[in-house]
Amino acid sequence: MKKIISSLVATLAITAVSLNAADYYASVNGDKITKADVALVLQDPRIDFSKLPKNAQSQVLEQIINKKLLAKQAIKDGIANDPSYKDALNKMKQDLAFQVWQKNEIAKHKATDSQIQDFYNKNKASFVVPTTLEASHILVKTEKEAKDIIKQINKSTKKLEKFTSLAKTKSIGPTGVKGGYLGKFPANQMVPEFSAAANKLNKNSFSKTPVKTQFGYHVIYLKDKTAGKSLSFNEVKGNISQMLVGNAYNKRVKEISDELRKTAKIVIK
Repeated sequence: MKKIISSLVATLAITAVSLNAADYYASVNGDKITKADVALVLQDPRIDFSKLPKNAQSQVLEQIINKKLLAKQAIKDGIANDPSYKDALNKMKQDLAFQVWQKNEIAKHKATDSQIQDFYNKNKASFVVPTTLEASHILVKTEKEAKDIIKQINKSTKKLEKFTSLAKTKSIGPTGVKGGYLGKFPANQMVPEFSAAANKLNKNSFSKTPVKTQFGYHVIYLKDKTAGKSLSFNEVKGNISQMLVGNAYNKRVKEISDELRKTAKIVIK
């Protein structure tokens, strides 16, 4: 099979254009290979075809070329009469019918500026980016252990290095092996006692008294803090519009579906 395909490709007249072309990349007997064809093969919208190495681009194009050639041959061989083909085509038509209907239905709905502004005004609390903290901690079972760790850090001239070292040897939490590093997180994400204590610290400082939580006693080192802020109307206008349109569409779908179900014969096994 590989030899047959290779032979077909070798004898094929491919009209190749620049791989950065806007409309198509190549053609097979006049049938253009478009961005949509490439996207189906890549199956990952994050991949930029134009930035792939030339050999990778060629492999993708050859795969599409082979597919188009074999598909045309299958049609010539009468695949349209195959029962499984007919069944798959019928299902595809139904899916396509729904997708086109969905697109047209969504286009009927449009959120007005006043609706968007009204939603923003009534839900400002939902458009707040919380304060973000970057911190590490040492978790121990007793207050005495925590106080002893604080003393050791205080005596050190390189406090962060000492903190990290003690976290690796003393912390009973799962982050101990990483020097107690918790990463970046919203200030209100942790248990209240921890969040309150961490939020009070200045950047590059650590808690001078143990912080008690349900897990034990913590010594916290705050590496960085990014203040929270309220998002402006212009920053969220587009998202609100999409949400309002989505809500209107979903409401319409439910209305139509409920009506159709009244006369439909539905059997669930």
